[in-house]
Amino acid sequence: MQTAIVTGAASGIGRAIALGLLREGHAVAGVDREPAWLDDLAGAARGLPGRFVPIGADLAVAGACDRTVDDAERALGRIDVLVNNAGVGQGAVRPDQRHNPIRFWEVTPEQWQRFVAVNATAPLMMARAIAPRMLRAGRGRIITVTTSLGTMIRGGYALYGPSKAAAEAGAAVMAADLAGSGVTVNVLVPGGMTDTRIIPEAELADRSRLIRPEVMVLPLLWLISDAAAHVTARRFLAVHWDTSLPPEQAAERCGAPIAWTSIATMPIEPD
Repeated sequence: MQTAIVTGAASGIGRAIALGLLREGHAVAGVDREPAWLDDLAGAARGLPGRFVPIGADLAVAGACDRTVDDAERALGRIDVLVNNAGVGQGAVRPDQRHNPIRFWEVTPEQWQRFVAVNATAPLMMARAIAPRMLRAGRGRIITVTTSLGTMIRGGYALYGPSKAAAEAGAAVMAADLAGSGVTVNVLVPGGMTDTRIIPEAELADRSRLIRPEVMVLPLLWLISDAAAHVTARRFLAVHWDTSLPPEQAAERCGAPIAWTSIATMPIEPD
């Protein structure tokens, strides 16, 4: 059994991941700022093999990440896995934003600060709080949910795209800083529009065409397994996970270097 923190656990991708871990007998500290949604998740967790601990927190609030990790560790004894999933989408600003795009000159400073706080700062602060504990243990898994690279640079996505790009760049730095430590850092994305609350009902009439959030579960379970102990600095597109293949081959098929490292040129620096 492993112990995991899942942020944004009460709906969408986070809920699918939390329940997937619980079904496999792992312990989960589910973090969310919506009490009613957490209560619903706790109900769904009853009867599953794993232990579920709800933690209410708004990770955009100063100090919330440190408190969340402390609370989870007190409840579970140790933390083996961190899943940085909590996020805010542009539908929270404009429900029909795909058809009525939010242009960058319309973005308010308050909106920008909120998106950066939730989508970029919180994953880094959660990892900052938990990394020393994982380093002492000599092992740990940090998995951050970002978005498709195309979404990061799409017109009308000035709030969501750059904040998720910052989260992925942060994950790449974390992977480099933790190289060889036994603590791995990877990025997992659905690979397209996913049926979660981030996409409001006004966005799409036929939601059957959206990716199901449950596609994230199998890649994540592999990433926390012993087979992936040395897999780090990679990004995986869950929708392309081929269940007909052995997990290592499926991971190779749907994986790529994290962030933009495959095209990065390091700067010239003096000796």
